Amino acid sequence: MKHAEQIQACTTVKKEWQADWLLKTITLIGLTTISDDDTSSNVQRLCYKAKYPIREALLKNFNTCDKGLMTTAVYVYPTGVCDAVKALKAPCCTHANWRPGQTHLKTRLEEIRLAVENGVMEIDVVINRTLVLTGQQEGSDFIKTSTVKETVNATFPVAIVMLWAIRDFFWKTGNKAGFTPTGGIRSAKYSLACLSSVKEELGDEWMTPELFPIGASTLVSDIERQIYHHVTGR
Repeated sequence: MKHAEQIQACTTVKKEWQADWLLKTITLIGLTTISDDDTSSNVQRLCYKAKYPIREALLKNFNTCDKGLMTTAVYVYPTGVCDAVKALKAPCCTHANWRPGQTHLKTRLEEIRLAVENGVMEIDVVINRTLVLTGQQEGSDFIKTSTVKETVNATFPVAIVMLWAIRDFFWKTGNKAGFTPTGGIRSAKYSLACLSSVKEELGDEWMTPELFPIGASTLVSDIERQIYHHVTGR
């Protein structure tokens, strides 16, 4: 814990580079809504924000954004997939075996089949943690800090330990597992610490949406506030 806190304290991005790093963060975000009261209009608004995360007037101040800027994905409940696909005019992402990870395999496979049928491009399948606790795990494409609804989610010490595990796994096997921080990620400052840590611990190869997607629902708003401050000084 203490070592992780020391890393967080030392992990900073120079002021002149912060805006570019924040814009990079936008391209890694899987914009998420997994509220029990999600409606079609909620999903549609989320998709609009995913397509236009930062106001155009602000983006004009950055040469790197002349082709537009979008989040990497939209994550919704399976029941919101059709609404998201319609709003995005593109595939979206969802999950299966949510949240305890204790459903039968046949149920999980049916969830996955329906999701793909409805236009999903990526599915987060929650593992049965009993298998891990009894030493029966067989690897995964990426590991996630939480399923969002836990009391403790994406704390920095947890993130550092997971990055070390991914690094050790890569050294031993040559296989790259992705890392997804999610759950309670609301501040631009914290997201910059995550980016710096991934770059430091795993390298530039992991700085992609495929290996480093960030699950968040309100982070975009804080990033936009920081970009506004960078541009206007207010």
